[in-house]
Amino acid sequence: MNAVPALTGYAAVVGVVVPPLLLRSAWPHRIPVLGAVVWQALAVSFSIAVALAAVGLAVPTEHLHAGLVGVLHHCGLHLGTGRPDPGTADRLAVALPSAVFSVLAASFTFHLVRARRLRDRHRDAVDLVGRHSARLRATVLPYDRPAAYCLPGRRPRIVISDAALRELSPEQLDAVLEHERAHVAGRHHLALAAMEAFHSVFRRLPLARLGREQTALLLEMAADDRALRSHPHEVLATAMYEMAAARAPRGALAVGGGNVAVRMKRILVPRRAPHPAVPWAIAALATVVPVLPLLVACSPGLG
Repeated sequence: MNAVPALTGYAAVVGVVVPPLLLRSAWPHRIPVLGAVVWQALAVSFSIAVALAAVGLAVPTEHLHAGLVGVLHHCGLHLGTGRPDPGTADRLAVALPSAVFSVLAASFTFHLVRARRLRDRHRDAVDLVGRHSARLRATVLPYDRPAAYCLPGRRPRIVISDAALRELSPEQLDAVLEHERAHVAGRHHLALAAMEAFHSVFRRLPLARLGREQTALLLEMAADDRALRSHPHEVLATAMYEMAAARAPRGALAVGGGNVAVRMKRILVPRRAPHPAVPWAIAALATVVPVLPLLVACSPGLG
């Protein structure tokens, strides 16, 4: 038996079976940062499995003797009994996985650059019509609804409407600003761009669709948790309620939006803290998951 069926089956499990199971799990909402990391790890693992399976399908049995090609041959990733030209086999074994990751890298770069251009244009407009507040470390924008969002990147901006200054209490305002600072400090826009890129390449895959949605939600929850370190739950929840109808421009991250109801329930409903060993176990799992396809390919029974 060769590794291709095993790798194909592994990719199907990771891409189709695991995402709904993870979606129904309670722990990602309790540890949102690790939840987002697991979704990213699954996407990486799926991509590696697809690349290795493509190599096995395209390269018949040949002594592939250098670099990645040699590893694959040693692991038994081969088909048939013929002996094609070693140079052709080597080129295919390098070109096929390279093509998979090149498409993903190009998609990531496209989404990152597009979002940065949108943020740059909006940042210029905000700097033109808004006023910088040194006390708040934010730009105050004339707007008749309470709103707050951040423009992450090389020149980050935290933007808050003057209506929010009028209608939020000082504690609520501080909690909202801390939420936005968490997005900037955590560079959450990079994780969002990565999942957006994965979704663009594997659009119909449950892992891509659910991963993009859940990563956005979990990163908002992670920013909520940062604000909750120094503010009561009720303060942040009421501030979110005031800003529930606010919408951020494309490329920005906002405290309000369509997932506010889920996040408010999470904040206000008491929840049991996970056992101290759970985060360590999940972190170890997220570390191992990306290399599982290599272990599948190298399994002695698949040679």
